[in-house]
Amino acid sequence: MAISFDLDDTLYSNRPVMVATEKAMPVFFAEQLSSFVSVDEPITFDSRYWWPFRTEILSKTKALIHDVTALRLATYQAGIQALGASETQAKQLAEQAMAFFLAKRSEFDVPQSSIDLLTRLRKHVPVVAVSNGNVDTKAIGIHHLFDHIFHAGNGLAKKPDADMFFAASEALSIPCQHILHVGDCGHADILGAHRAGMQTAWLSCYDVGKPIQVLPHIELDAVSQLNQLF
Repeated sequence: MAISFDLDDTLYSNRPVMVATEKAMPVFFAEQLSSFVSVDEPITFDSRYWWPFRTEILSKTKALIHDVTALRLATYQAGIQALGASETQAKQLAEQAMAFFLAKRSEFDVPQSSIDLLTRLRKHVPVVAVSNGNVDTKAIGIHHLFDHIFHAGNGLAKKPDADMFFAASEALSIPCQHILHVGDCGHADILGAHRAGMQTAWLSCYDVGKPIQVLPHIELDAVSQLNQLF
């Protein structure tokens, strides 16, 4: 047996840090891109500015939907270049912005209860992480608590596609039917893991995931309830 965990909104609440990060990004861009913007025609670099570039990029390179980091980086580069920056300048500034974003979105403390849970579970079974997101598990202090960590991108499709579930099974040399996947999203996590042949545990305490479409094997009010398995 093994246990697979989604990360965002499963082992911690991701909404507060993402809200804070999205508020910080326009301020960052206003400072970094001031030389490209006229004081008479100021630009607010919020999602409304970046969204058309994101949409255009996805229309040309649909595979980027599976890699949130690569998609955001390409969006930043396109949006900066549209201001008049050279391709080289835009690439450099986009990379700086991406580094800032990743640092901010990983600037939080994982609940001690989740850390204790992972530490305890690993004494009994292998534990892996399977995430569509791009949180830095080293920065948030939980990287060492997993046997393997899989993020969508670099050839792995995002959940609910089975790529990462199958990759976890292969890395552990454990059939999918003997792996319990724990996640908050009824679509990406529960339906995805169900299709891959895994057992599923649905956690909805953060109330952000999509509704369930198939019944999970277990429903959790708190991820710490998994302590009852052993």
